[in-house]
Amino acid sequence: MFHRSDRIMLRPIWLEDAPEIYEAINDEGVVRNLARAPWPYGLQDAREFTLSSAAPGTARFLITLPDISGAPIVGCVGLDPTDDAGHELGYWIARKYWGQGLATEAARAALDVARAFGWSRLSAAHFLDNPASGRVLLKAGFAPTGQTAERFSRARGCTARVACFAVDLGRGEEAEDPPLLDAA
Repeated sequence: MFHRSDRIMLRPIWLEDAPEIYEAINDEGVVRNLARAPWPYGLQDAREFTLSSAAPGTARFLITLPDISGAPIVGCVGLDPTDDAGHELGYWIARKYWGQGLATEAARAALDVARAFGWSRLSAAHFLDNPASGRVLLKAGFAPTGQTAERFSRARGCTARVACFAVDLGRGEEAEDPPLLDAA
């Protein structure tokens, strides 16, 4: 599946993307804010990530800039199944693209994808020492649940507190126009 928003394209992740994913994410400041990525992050980690992206029930995409020559990889956004039969939003943006609103645009695009799949509720969380991610979630339409939790971070090698968020996709938050989706 592909999804286009104003400035970005969400596209499937392929094995041949591993070297460019490695280049984009190989920054401790990026990886330390993720729960599942290890640090240091190696090319083999990128290869394994590309293979895991097709897991049942997941919807993971590379974020690209299609209007720039070569459509560089900006980051990744995904919706992964949770233990309660829901889905959780996760994302990362390469440092050189921080501060441009691309994370918010990617999160909103992921909400469009979730609506297309008929999912009614999504969760998300951010480490408390990464308040910028909380601002992204708020701008994308998520609301704080008022809860915090402990979450293990492979990159940090320990647990850290996260703030929990959720969005109900069945209460009028639907986009005004239907999402543009193409089957892969």
